[in-house]
Amino acid sequence: MMYPLVRELAGDGIPVAVTCRVLKLARQPYYRWLASPVTARQLNEAYLADALFDAHRDDPEYGYRLLADEARDAGHTGCDRRMWRICSGNGWWSVFGKRRRGKAGRPGPPAHEDQVHRDFTAPAPNRLWLTDITEHPTSEGKLYLCAVKDVVSNRIVGYSINSRMKSSLAVAASSQRR
Repeated sequence: MMYPLVRELAGDGIPVAVTCRVLKLARQPYYRWLASPVTARQLNEAYLADALFDAHRDDPEYGYRLLADEARDAGHTGCDRRMWRICSGNGWWSVFGKRRRGKAGRPGPPAHEDQVHRDFTAPAPNRLWLTDITEHPTSEGKLYLCAVKDVVSNRIVGYSINSRMKSSLAVAASSQRR
């Protein structure tokens, strides 16, 4: 909202009409805001948001329904939809996240054939390699590590790190020889 800027510039001696014209604002809403800068509904919603935030900070595993119950216990009123809108707008979700629906429970066809027939032994080095991709959460997002291990020597022969899990991650790990 640009109205506080208009008030500040008007205090510095710049006419309100000029400031509103430059900022492409109408003067009438500015004067209405000047008479009552914060409506009763906005003030009530701010107090409700404070109560929801306090409940979320105390118990971050709570979803918006339990946060709403906590706010109601603190004496605030509001319907569930309003509580959800406030929580959603501020990103106050349960730390456990949301369930995803879809194909997650149904396994698909294997991505490749088992070429070693579950026999993880090799007669000499560089005959059989194992690989694994792990996901590591960081403060900046997820990080993926692909490591390739030789079965005989039990050593890592290559690895690759990337922020996206793509096939190039495994290709880069296997082509990199140590």
